[in-house]
Amino acid sequence: MISQSRYPRAPIDQAGLAASLLPHDESRMLPRGAYVDPAVFAWEQRHFFGGGWLCVGLSSQVAQPGDQRAEQVGTGSVLMVRGEDGVLRAFANYCRHRGHELLPCGSTQQHSVIICPYHSWTYSLSGGLRAAAGFKGRPGFDPAVWGLTELPVAEWHGLIFVDGSGTAGPLSDYLQSLDEIVAPYEPERLVVAGRHDYDSTANWKILSENYHECYHCPVIHPELCKVSPPKSGENYPAQGTWVGGWMDLRDGMDTMSLDGASHGVPLRRLGAEGLRTVIYLHVFPNVLLSLHPDYVMTHILRPVAADRTKIECTWAFAPEAVERPGFDPGYAVEFWDITNRQDWGACESVQRGLSSEHSRPGPLSAEEDAVYQFVTMVARGYQGERIGNQPVPAPAPAS
Repeated sequence: MISQSRYPRAPIDQAGLAASLLPHDESRMLPRGAYVDPAVFAWEQRHFFGGGWLCVGLSSQVAQPGDQRAEQVGTGSVLMVRGEDGVLRAFANYCRHRGHELLPCGSTQQHSVIICPYHSWTYSLSGGLRAAAGFKGRPGFDPAVWGLTELPVAEWHGLIFVDGSGTAGPLSDYLQSLDEIVAPYEPERLVVAGRHDYDSTANWKILSENYHECYHCPVIHPELCKVSPPKSGENYPAQGTWVGGWMDLRDGMDTMSLDGASHGVPLRRLGAEGLRTVIYLHVFPNVLLSLHPDYVMTHILRPVAADRTKIECTWAFAPEAVERPGFDPGYAVEFWDITNRQDWGACESVQRGLSSEHSRPGPLSAEEDAVYQFVTMVARGYQGERIGNQPVPAPAPAS
């Protein structure tokens, strides 16, 4: 079972949180401090991003024995290593000697051992200390005591998750209700053929809230509305660890591209329904997974400050499509790069608006029910409830 321990309460207006937790037709957005207060951001880094399961990257980034990659997890960082046995392991990214980072965040290297760049302490790919200059034969020094600090890590449909707290329980418990939705798309089988890195001057929650509604689509997304009706589809019931829903494709459109045409191949396990819908999922706190008939788009959010978020966006396609002569992922990448930039511009304007001391939380429309699910999830977390503790129903099938 997922750990039942609680977070300490966030340094935020608790009365404002109570307003967010009212029934949907009475509720308000999160208090202003949730988006602009550095103290709230620091709390989130410790408890949302460092206190449980966090998506830190793609399995394909650490695919071969000896592959090593470091990413931030909460207030620290983690080193992911693929062992000679093919097993992925995660270690707190610091040397046991003086605490130097073993690898800078965002960096990748390939080596048969882990070497600290400060004093060359050397570790095996399984984390054991193999060499420490000047300590060999030293009385009382036991190398077995000075191995790297290992953290729970799990791979789920091609994504890597690390539990920075070490207490969150199995990832399978955390995401069990989502597996049946994602599995037919086989993201772990697909090949990444497109990537963009964005740097947005907006809070990570503003980006997430924008992802959860198409209320804004007729105003800022003419390309999207051409291929997918903005009022189509529905959202899944509240799950407690993720939020999501689906939208339809217009008649005559095969996928989300500028002309609705696909230059890939349909994903092999999808039925008729899957070939006519696009599913949008948010695994709390930082991965947005968009499932299309012929590709999967993944956004990984990496918050930098209360008003800044880096976004790693990748597009993955069936291997039989990528292997075709002349395959070009641009039909999907270009469409979503245009749409992403429209979204980031809107979100950055929201950030500037919320920076005003006069701003107050607004109401939620009936079309923003998934935003309400996300807002109430965050609000409960701010009140001290560990995300994922809520009992969850089985998801309803898309229709």
